[in-house]
Order: sequence, then C-alpha cells, then structure tokens
Amino acid sequence: MKDKIKIFLDTDLLEKYLLGTTTDEESFQVERYIAMYPKVKETYDELQDNLEIFAKMHAIKTPEGLKERIIGRIRGEKAGRKRFFQYSIAASFAALLFAGAAFFFYSQNQSLQEENDMVSNQIKLLEQDMKEQLEDVRNQFIVLNNPQTKRLNVKGNKKAKELKAVAYINPVKKLSYINVSKLPNLPENQCFQMWAEVNGEMVNLGVIKESMEQDNLLALPYSDKAVGYITIEPEGGNMTPTVENIVANIAY
Repeated sequence: MKDKIKIFLDTDLLEKYLLGTTTDEESFQVERYIAMYPKVKETYDELQDNLEIFAKMHAIKTPEGLKERIIGRIRGEKAGRKRFFQYSIAASFAALLFAGAAFFFYSQNQSLQEENDMVSNQIKLLEQDMKEQLEDVRNQFIVLNNPQTKRLNVKGNKKAKELKAVAYINPVKKLSYINVSKLPNLPENQCFQMWAEVNGEMVNLGVIKESMEQDNLLALPYSDKAVGYITIEPEGGNMTPTVENIVANIAY
C-alpha cells in the first residue's frame, strides 16, 4: 500500500490538479486518493498552501495607467466617429466640398483604425507576457515541490570564493532553475553573467544579481549533459563569455 501511495506522489498529478490541468479521469483519481489516504491529503494540503504563497508573491500587476489609456482611446474613437457623422451631414449640403471632405473623413477613419490596432496590439502583448510569467511560475512551483527534482549546491572558484547558488534540476519534467544567493563584490565596471552550453551552443542568460529569496529563480535551458557557467564580464554584460573569467560551472 505504501508503495502505491509513493508511486502516486512521485507523479505530478497533485500539482496538475491544483493548477487545473488534469483530465476528468486524472481528476477523479486524484480526488479518490485524497479521500482514501491521509498521506496524500496531507501532501495535497501542503502543496495548496505553497501554491497560494506562490500566487501572492508572483501576483502580476496590470501596467499602471493601461486601463485609463484604453478608456481614453475608446472615448476618442467614439468622439471621432461622432465628428465623422457630423461632417458627413455637412458634406451632403456642400456638394462642391465633397471630394475634400471625403478625403478628410477617410484620413480620420484610418487614424482611428491605427489607434485601435495599437491598443489591440498592446493588449495582446500584455496577455502574452502574463501567460509567459504564469507559465514560469507554474514551472517553478513544480520544480520546487516535485520529489524527482535534484538539488545541486554551486560554489565559486578562487576568483569568487564567496559565490553560493543552488541549482534545481528535474530530468523527468526537463526543467532546471538556479537561485544565486550570494555573489562577491565587484568593481562598478564589472558584473556577473550567466551562460548555458546546450547541445553545443552557448546561450546568454544575461546579467545576474544575488537573491536571498529561495523562490527567485533563473530558468536554465534544459538538455542532456548541459553545462551552466557564471562569468565576470564588463558592466552591462557581454555577447560571448570571457573563458578566463569563469567563476563557477554547473553540469546538469
């Protein structure tokens, strides 16, 4: 019986159920296990609490002023259409000015359409950004709470003895993250930068800063036999890693 429960907990069905991504059949199985086995119920409650904490800490705020800008553009569009209608009536009584007025109206309509398209594009970009952030939060939650995740302590070499980090690798979900909790002080014209060598290609992961919070994670591209590097680079980062300034590496 214990083996049966362990096998169930080693899957990610509880996480998927909490995130609402299970099928009807999987949901039925999860609910049955929660009702039948106290250990599963306890784990479920713990994951639920963790997810609530994650949701609060990673709550995505709507960009400031976006609502007002959208409302303003909508009102402007309505006002523009009203003016268009008024000008159309005037044009009907001024046949001699018809050609010029028609061109003006067309320009007004094109301008309104462009503004409408701009607002629509902004909303789509915002939705895509929110979707990507939520997906990243979901993956972090799975990695930190999945029993199949491996935890690797990372230390710096003699060039960065104080460097400390923890890498979280989940070979089943093919997800990997790193949390850099301590970085040595550098001159103002230098910075630390993260890299990953994946399938023979070096990927620039950008400038990194230390974080004392466990859940502030940087995603690492996952592949078999991937290697992560931390280097010292000029302020603002570099296009390619400075090999002689590698201060840490993570084979995952």
